[in-house]
Formats: sequence, structure tokens, C-alpha cells
Amino acid sequence: MSFRHPTRRGFLASGMSSLAALAVTGSVPGRAQAATPPGVLVVGQIAEPKALDPAAVTAVNDFRILVNLYEGLTRYRPGTLEVAPGLASDWTISDDGTVYTFTLRENVRFHDGTPFDAEAVKFNFDRMLDETHPYHDTGPFPLAFFFGSVARIEALDPHSVRFTLKEPYAPFLSNLAYPTGLLVSPQAVRQHGHEFGRNPVGTGPFRFVEWRSNEAVVIERNPDYWGEKAATEAVIFRPITDANTRVAEMLAGGIDLMVEVPPASLAQFRDGRFSIVEQAGPHLWFLILNCKEGPFADKRVRQAANYAINKEAIANDVLEGTATVAAGPIPPAFNWAHDDTLEPYPYDPERARALIEEAGAVGARLVFYVTEGGSGMLDPLPMGTAIQADLEAVGFDVEIRTFEWNTFLAQVNPGLAGKADMAEMAWMTNDPDTLPYLALRTEAWPDTGGFNSGYYSNPTVDALLEQARTSTDQAERAQLYREMQAIVHDDAPWVFVANWKQNAVTSDRVKNFRLEPSFLLHLASVVKD
Repeated sequence: MSFRHPTRRGFLASGMSSLAALAVTGSVPGRAQAATPPGVLVVGQIAEPKALDPAAVTAVNDFRILVNLYEGLTRYRPGTLEVAPGLASDWTISDDGTVYTFTLRENVRFHDGTPFDAEAVKFNFDRMLDETHPYHDTGPFPLAFFFGSVARIEALDPHSVRFTLKEPYAPFLSNLAYPTGLLVSPQAVRQHGHEFGRNPVGTGPFRFVEWRSNEAVVIERNPDYWGEKAATEAVIFRPITDANTRVAEMLAGGIDLMVEVPPASLAQFRDGRFSIVEQAGPHLWFLILNCKEGPFADKRVRQAANYAINKEAIANDVLEGTATVAAGPIPPAFNWAHDDTLEPYPYDPERARALIEEAGAVGARLVFYVTEGGSGMLDPLPMGTAIQADLEAVGFDVEIRTFEWNTFLAQVNPGLAGKADMAEMAWMTNDPDTLPYLALRTEAWPDTGGFNSGYYSNPTVDALLEQARTSTDQAERAQLYREMQAIVHDDAPWVFVANWKQNAVTSDRVKNFRLEPSFLLHLASVVKD
């Protein structure tokens, strides 16, 4: 890939190299010695991105970079999960809810200079959904589920595109705003093929400069952006997987912004040199239980695990009040669909012991997969050890196995069968449909490409989820989701642990930063003094 600003690129690469050297040598005595470059925002990420192709990744860690490089037809209105125009200036919907016709913004170009038009939109969705498309093999596309309702896409003219759905699908516009719906340059896909994820090209306010594995992803202001230009010259995303190291870097001035601050570390940033930002959102931290085999194939044992774990203690002590106890699969942030009459499983170790004995599972050995860190995973190691202690207190024998985040996903997403009895997981979603549809339906078992890694199956839940996503009446959808939540709460395919309030810390040099309910990291308006 060629760059039109070699001098700037050299400056950014030099700045990034010095920051990488700082990370290796450790914290410095004075903050000024670790000062980040002027005009460059340095962000401490929780992990190395898997790829920079929005159709090919699932982690919020990756999405936080991608939303600065790419745009979708729709976007979330700032501060909300409401849908607003993006690369589409407006749209119409047919009376039966199956035909969406979008009017595209004119004079928009991808970072490689090629035009954004209706054919580019068609290319993007055909690449994901059509197995005969010449670039479908640049996947896999794990969240193509989001657009499974699409029957046909037509480029009507350069600035009009029509989607015809197989049936009404309520979350369609919201899913277009989700990072899976971000639009990439067809020419760049043709040029780079399987390597496109290392050579991203979008239409966003920033454009890609370089990616040094396990060191940094660098993006710079797009001078040809169709909208308001980015307020900072460049952003460096540094993967710092160890939370304590991220905290040390932030305190030393080696990074300007860090996400997912460990709750125990928040007090260190209350000295006037930093700003702590918090934002509630649709987050669920839970334990996937292997419903297919082993002790958790018995509902009584799954319920016992929910009673055995002291979730209040985890929320208040481990997470220091930055989360609330979860009651079911739909977070309370979706207030219209969440069932607020559903009570969390209380901490009741005696009830847990009775159920374990009734099921003949006393002394059962459990293999528990725990990640060292990752998107929305809070304090996964301390939470894992607290859960281990609670489960052992009621008679289980629990073995923890830990993994780096991307390795963890590679173990868990293909399913727990033959490997583990339980695994930590966190989801941050855009619609009440997303998590249960992708992770609780029978047809979402891993061997069919879904995320139901615990192999839960209930035909009534399947039917309710199918009905809810095709209803155009929000009140009807809400009732269907409430019925689903009650069944899933009783079946207990997961241990429902916590709903998190996301956080971030910025240095006093950073202005105009805000967190979004979507958990995405939009940085175009951020100013660094």
C-alpha cells in the first residue's frame, strides 16, 4: 500500500517505536519522560486485534479500531443505540417490512480513491452472504447471521441500493449500524484477498497507516473525509494485555487513554491528572455451561451452579461496584425488552448442595476455561478464582485452565464438547435479539456456525426467538422476549453473573472523549492538547 504522506508516516512510526521501547523498559520516574507525541492519541487496548476486516471479526476490542476506519449505511446516534443515517442519507421501508431502499451519500470515496456507490454496497454484502461470490473465501464471516434475512441486494443506480428480505426482520437497521455492517473497499479486497484484514480500506475519518504485530496499529486523519475532519492527527492503538501494565503505562504517561480499567485501580486516577469516564450499556458477563455432556447436562446441576456462586460478592468486592448482578440473557439496558420481574438466582449454597446431591453429582470434576483478558471480560482471573472457590465449597472439584484472549476464543467458540464443562464469556450487543439468537438457539450450535458453545437446546425458546425477530410490533417483541427469558432463567444454560458499566481513563491532555452505549470507541472528535 502506498502512502501520500511519507514524512508523517515516518514521524508516526518513530513515535510508535519509542513508545514500544518504553513498554519494554518499564515505567519511568517522571511523567514528562514518557509523554506521548503531540497530535497523536495513544490508546491502550486490551488485546492484539485478530483482523481489521469488519466482516471477519467478532470482538469489541477489534471493533473499537474499525469504527474509526470504516462506516456503515446507518450508525448509532451519539449517546444512544438509536439508528441514524450513515453512508445512507435516508431510506424507505415497504409496508410489509421486507424491502429497504437506501439513498447513498454522493461524493464519498474509499481511502484508496475508489468511489463509494451502490455497487460497493452490493459487493460487501454479497461477499458475506453469497457462497458463490468470488471473494467469499476471504472469510469466514462469523456474524453473517446478522444479515441472514437478506434475500437479494440490488444496485438500482449509483446512489440507490435495495435490500429485499425473506421476511420482516426487526433488528435490520440496527444490525447495519453494528461493526459487521461496516463497508470495505471492493478494490482493496480484490487487491489483497486473504490479506485484506492486514490492509484495511474504508471511508472513515481515519485511514490505515500500519500494523506492527503485538506492538501497535496506527491510523491517521483522512484529509479527504466527506464529513467533519478528525480533530487529532493520528491514533496509535497499543495492545497491552496485562491490566496492571496498562495501568502503569497510563500513570507514567505512556498512553493517553485506556479502556476497561480494573475496578481496583480506579482510585489511582482520582488525582486531577486524569478523567474517569463511565457509561452503562447492554453488557452481560456469564458462564457458558456444557449442556451436552458431563455434570451440566442435568438442569439441576446447572441451577446448582447459579445458586452456588456469590454474584453479589463478585459485583461489590471483585468488581468494586462497577457492575450489577445479572438475572437473565437480556441486559437491563434494553429496558423495553428486559423482564425486570425476573430475579437473579440468590446466593444459596445449601440449595446448591441439595440439587447436586439429588442429581448424583457430588464431587463432580469441572474443567473451567478462563481468559487472561478480553473484550468486556472485566477482571476475568479474579472472577474465575472466586467462582472456583464458590463451586468447590458446594462439592465440585474445579480445574481452571487459562488462555490469552484470542486463543481462548479459538477454544470456546467451536464448542466446549470434549474439552471443558464451563467457560467465561461476555457479550456487548446492539439489540435484544442478538445474544440469544446467536448463542441460545439449537440452530446456533457451533457445528452450524453459531455461538451456542454449550449446546443448549429448547424448541420453545427457538420458536419465541424466531417470532420476536420477525415482529414489527415492539410491544409484541417485548412480550416474546419476556417469555423466552423466563424459560432460559429456569433452564439455566448459563450462570448469569453481571451487567457491567464500562469505563475508561484519559489523561488531562485529552478533551471531548465520551464512551458510547454501543461500547464502540469513536475518536474523530477527540482533541489532544
